[in-house]
Amino acid sequence: MSDAPRDRDPQSGFTRRDLMRGALVGAVAASVGGKAVAEPDPTLGPSPVPVSLKVNGQSHQLLVEPRVVLVDALRDRIGLTGTKTVCGRGACGACTVLVDGAAQCSCLLLAVEVAGKSITTIEGLKSDNRLSPIQQAFVEADALQCGFCTSGMVMSCKALLDRNPHPTRAEIREAVAGNLCRCGTYPHVFAAVEKAVGLRTADALTILDAPTRPSAVASLSADERVAAATLEVALEEA
Repeated sequence: MSDAPRDRDPQSGFTRRDLMRGALVGAVAASVGGKAVAEPDPTLGPSPVPVSLKVNGQSHQLLVEPRVVLVDALRDRIGLTGTKTVCGRGACGACTVLVDGAAQCSCLLLAVEVAGKSITTIEGLKSDNRLSPIQQAFVEADALQCGFCTSGMVMSCKALLDRNPHPTRAEIREAVAGNLCRCGTYPHVFAAVEKAVGLRTADALTILDAPTRPSAVASLSADERVAAATLEVALEEA
């Protein structure tokens, strides 16, 4: 009978304990040598973080919490109160601004999301203290009442005209579909956009055109705005 331990291989001279110890040492060495360097944590906040916003061509260095939305940064940090806060959930379009030329609801964007992008607000449309063509057209077409939706409506129309200088009435309607006007000034908004691009619209017709109008329209010609809206309906039904 052999005097070697029961777990020793008589031919190799190693015990099973030696094999287990060697495997364990090798595993530890491999894990230490191949350990990846931890990447920096990209999480921001909850403390304020520095953010650089380019608004209306000017750079603004802010210190805001990551949860701050763009509309609050514009109004409370920069002082551009032309952008309105109404619904706070992107349902009304009153807070619409342009981000890299596209109309966006600023209540749905975090300020940190748009850092480095080009942001345009209603204040950025004027030049040399003069209203832009679309702003002036809104005034002339009486396309505003309470004013809560006006700035967002103008920005949506501006985005439309930038990408399509000669929109149809249907395209104008689609462009402002996300802008809620509780005063119901949509016909005036449509006319304002057409006026801004030099199109002859129904509201430009005067009493001199009465012979070409349906009789129902001519009877309302004392108020050109009513006549224009009625004429539009009459022409659509013709």
